[in-house]
Amino acid sequence: MDILDTHAYDRRQRRNMSCALLFSLLPFFLSSGLYFYLWTADAPSSITASAVKSAPAVLLAAAVLSWNGAQSVLGVAGGLLLSAVGDCLTLTFDLLSVSGMGAFAAAHVLYSLSFLSSRYATHSSSSWTRLLYPVAFLAGGAFYIFLFPFLKKAPNADLLTPAVAIYIFLIAVMCAIAISTRYTATLLGALTFAVSDVILALHVFKVMPETDHSNSAIMATYYLAQLLIAVGDVKATENKDDFGKWKRS
Repeated sequence: MDILDTHAYDRRQRRNMSCALLFSLLPFFLSSGLYFYLWTADAPSSITASAVKSAPAVLLAAAVLSWNGAQSVLGVAGGLLLSAVGDCLTLTFDLLSVSGMGAFAAAHVLYSLSFLSSRYATHSSSSWTRLLYPVAFLAGGAFYIFLFPFLKKAPNADLLTPAVAIYIFLIAVMCAIAISTRYTATLLGALTFAVSDVILALHVFKVMPETDHSNSAIMATYYLAQLLIAVGDVKATENKDDFGKWKRS
């Protein structure tokens, strides 16, 4: 009977946490909706536009901080804040801004460091997940080779060509480490981020023409990726705490 009561209590706790997590994410959903409502292709860059575009990432960072504490500043919360900086830089300058790319690259480094932390260590990597590591790097390398001729046509090709190579390597590392966590939200978030960047690169480097829905596809996948990474980080902390309680019992 004690075991049944414990399981029932755990289920109630998980249900209550899911409701609380959803409530803490409401500002993110509202700010994302506001961005899509206000965005227009011919809108000029401004402080207001930068604030609206970066607000979802900032609010996600606030939600992660409220759940995981200040330690997440050097992890997912910090990565989200750097992504918000990248949003502002790319909107203030342009999508080819190396400074904006650098902010997102730094965000991927923080995501990778967070995925390597002990909070994600309750799952051990299986042989099939280890086989997927080289796939991430091969996919990144193949995409860079495909993109290379278009990079050479960019206005600042001498700077962009190595910068894009470094960026693709870092996001491939992030995806590979996300695979090793075996957390569904974390893995899907990393892969969705890569998809968003692929769509962005195809349009920015003129591989394919922009359409009326190009920005919507890029930003929808981008916001979804950040949401999944944030939720995965909160869940990793929850599962780690549960694992610790199980070991102590």
